[in-house]
Amino acid sequence: MNTTTPNPWTSPTSLHSPELLRRIDAYWRAANYLSVGQIYLRDNPLLREPLVLEHIKKMLLGHWGTTPGQNFIYAHLNRVIQAYDLDMIYLSGPGHGGPAVVANTYLEGTYSEVYPAVSQDVAGLKKLFTQFSFPGGISSHASPQVPGSIHEGGELGYSLSHAFGAVFDNPDLIAACVVGDGEAETGPLATAWHSNKFLNPITDGAVLPILHLNGYKISNPTVLARITHQELEQLLLGYGWTPIFVEGHNPEPMHEAMAAALDTAIAQIKTSQHQARYGVSTERPRWPMIVLKSPKGWTGPVEIDGLPNEGTFRAHQVPLSVSATAPPGHLAQLEAWLKSYRPQELFDKQGKLIPELAELAPTGNRRMGANPHANGGLLLQGLHLPDYADYAVSVPVPGVTMASDTFVVGQFLRDVVRLNNEPRNFRIFGPDETLSNRLEAVFEATNRQWNADMAENDQFLAPTGSVMEMLSEHQCEGWLEGYLLTGRHGLFNSYEAFVHIVDSMFNQHAKWLKTTLELPWRRTIASLNYLLTSTVWRQDHNGFTHQDPGFMDHVVNKKAGIVRVYLPPDANCLLSVMDHCLRSRHYVNVVVAGKHPAPQWLSMEAARTHCAEGIGIWAWASNDEGTEPDAVMACCGDVPTLETLAAVTILRQHLPELKIRVVNVVDLLKLEQHTEHPHGLTDADYDALFTQDKPVIFAFHGYPWLVHRLTYNRSNNVNMHVHGYREEGTITTAFDMTVLNEMDRFHLAMDVIDRLPQLGNRGAYLKQSLKDKLVEHKHYITTHGEDMPEIRNWAWAL
Repeated sequence: MNTTTPNPWTSPTSLHSPELLRRIDAYWRAANYLSVGQIYLRDNPLLREPLVLEHIKKMLLGHWGTTPGQNFIYAHLNRVIQAYDLDMIYLSGPGHGGPAVVANTYLEGTYSEVYPAVSQDVAGLKKLFTQFSFPGGISSHASPQVPGSIHEGGELGYSLSHAFGAVFDNPDLIAACVVGDGEAETGPLATAWHSNKFLNPITDGAVLPILHLNGYKISNPTVLARITHQELEQLLLGYGWTPIFVEGHNPEPMHEAMAAALDTAIAQIKTSQHQARYGVSTERPRWPMIVLKSPKGWTGPVEIDGLPNEGTFRAHQVPLSVSATAPPGHLAQLEAWLKSYRPQELFDKQGKLIPELAELAPTGNRRMGANPHANGGLLLQGLHLPDYADYAVSVPVPGVTMASDTFVVGQFLRDVVRLNNEPRNFRIFGPDETLSNRLEAVFEATNRQWNADMAENDQFLAPTGSVMEMLSEHQCEGWLEGYLLTGRHGLFNSYEAFVHIVDSMFNQHAKWLKTTLELPWRRTIASLNYLLTSTVWRQDHNGFTHQDPGFMDHVVNKKAGIVRVYLPPDANCLLSVMDHCLRSRHYVNVVVAGKHPAPQWLSMEAARTHCAEGIGIWAWASNDEGTEPDAVMACCGDVPTLETLAAVTILRQHLPELKIRVVNVVDLLKLEQHTEHPHGLTDADYDALFTQDKPVIFAFHGYPWLVHRLTYNRSNNVNMHVHGYREEGTITTAFDMTVLNEMDRFHLAMDVIDRLPQLGNRGAYLKQSLKDKLVEHKHYITTHGEDMPEIRNWAWAL
């Protein structure tokens, strides 16, 4: 590398004259005025006539406390963007700070470009104010409707992880992330401070956290605001940051301090990047961050009804009640509050921000509301994918070949990494489980990205890599979401039982996807893909704590247009499903697959067809062709498929006249009505598979009631008998896990017998022999510590 290239950032020149700071203060006042107006007003937006109750909304909803501090930050970020020509996005972490992001994107012009009806005049201001927290309008947080937002502020804890996900592989991007001091108390946020150990200053951008200490949550003080300056500084230094403190109440010195802090922070960021990119330094930077300590509800009413307001928890939401039943002085106090911002100095006769203030905002895509990274579908490039058929497992006949499904798909993912590495457009995220989940082939093409110290025996660590691992599901999920939201692709792999840790994060992302589909200006992004393995049925060595397939139940609660759930029965089906998921857009795809060696059922050609249909009769395992079946044996998932086919062999060997149809389900939501889910079967197609009156014995990977829920209104629902996980588990053998939950071959076969009374004595004798087998099984495993040879060595032989 060229080590002689001069670094222009070593001694930044002050770019904040007193006159410029005066104008920034006026811009801040304009944003504060618009924010208060959004909370309170539905008419008379510039107070050009005396304020009366008819101008006030009937329901006052919103959050004021964090808003003036965020307006202050946004105004100063505008300055450094212009001064240094920065590519910057803004993440609002402190919950319902919606008035601030709406006000600032309106002032910079982005909001009116996206929503032309909210124009830059008095009529537009009225619409802007009226729509906020109003039926048919917009919500009170940094929702998808707000241009420039990639972060839903309705739930706290994820802003910093999203910010880092956004800057991975975006070397010129800076994510300015406002972290609320209430938000900083959450587990995900507390963990996210460690993301700086994973940032590569050469290939990645930078995150500028701004910890906003305004002292209070809804009604309680915040922890970080109530520890000493020294303790807070030591905490942040210990996390590896270089904190710059801006503290005070008086606007004039605060503007000067904030401008100086941002100049210093940008200089440190650019210097660190320059030194790394030109080989001057290989040390991990101690990135700058800003701690802004300002009063909650800054510039708002100091006192209301004799009680302190500004700088207290009382400023958190709507500090001043104004209605026909409120104290009569409140209306006048609101008017005085609004007029304290001197709107007549800020907006011209038409209601537009005056030019000397408007020019403080960046232009074009440099505006934080218009930055393309904040509408990631604008930048999204399709993945280069190898032909998944090239990784096929040879299956000359069903059940003969043994393979680990995830090991096979790991080889496919290895080459996905290789094909999308220049520039990098795909990453794998997971909580220290990529090897455990048998995806080790990816390390033939890449490493785990890691920018902390390394030791001699470390494995697959490098400053740059396509695998992101930290033992925090929250962190990995947040990184991936930020990566996707800014126009890239990824995969989250996890133990099935512990993906529940991100239930709420999945909720928020699914809601984001649903909402953005309703916004024509938002572009679709790559799907959020989960690969869940180390599943309930093969957690025999870890026991009960690691046995929970319920994430599927949680996922299917979401809007049908967003969620997809796949349970491929073997490696070739997993390859087909994974290729489909990586190509898809704007979904949450949940793929559940096994990692242990297991029988392989379908050739690649058969797997491709089966996965395209999502559900189907396995004719090679059935014997009812040309007649009506006596029973349907359905299965969904790798272990349920194995146990179903083993049960079929028992029944057909001992009761050869029995007509059995085997139905395998790959796409779980095929079971739902076509009117409820885009993948759902029509009643005619469903009945053609499951019949209208024959018993259906269904072996399911998850909780049985999920299948009942999906099929509750089908004509043959009364004959649907589902075997799945019933919250029975321990450290035991793999087969015993199925026995404990009555999803084993013996219980499945007995259930068929119970549903067919016409079998008479022949059925009774077979059922008794199966019960005997269960007794033999229990005795064998407690004596030998492994499953019986006939279980371990079973193979499909019909």
